[in-house]
Amino acid sequence: METEVDEDSGTFTNISLADDSADGVTAILHSKEDDEYPAMNCDMDGDMENQVELEEKTRLINQVLELQHTLEDLSARVDAVKEENLKLKSENQVLGQYIENLMSASSVFQTTDTKSKRK
Repeated sequence: METEVDEDSGTFTNISLADDSADGVTAILHSKEDDEYPAMNCDMDGDMENQVELEEKTRLINQVLELQHTLEDLSARVDAVKEENLKLKSENQVLGQYIENLMSASSVFQTTDTKSKRK
């Protein structure tokens, strides 16, 4: 009985039974790798194309989902900045009015205003 072993993968490829039997039948042993992937033995080109296409679709779907989450985060950030901007504008108006009131109540600024009016 002869056995051929693929040295790289360590799997059996075939065993010749010609010496042991009268009819010269050759038996082929399958490795575990062959048994684990029965679909690969059928239509390898079609299955490989489907596998590549499925991986590409999955990658694109994940990319779209990531971009959607990024867009949601950016939209939330824009809303927060708009709200902060409105608060700051309101505070700025209050401070501006307060400064105007202080300036009108102060004799130093009134004198400056009247001098500029005289010229």
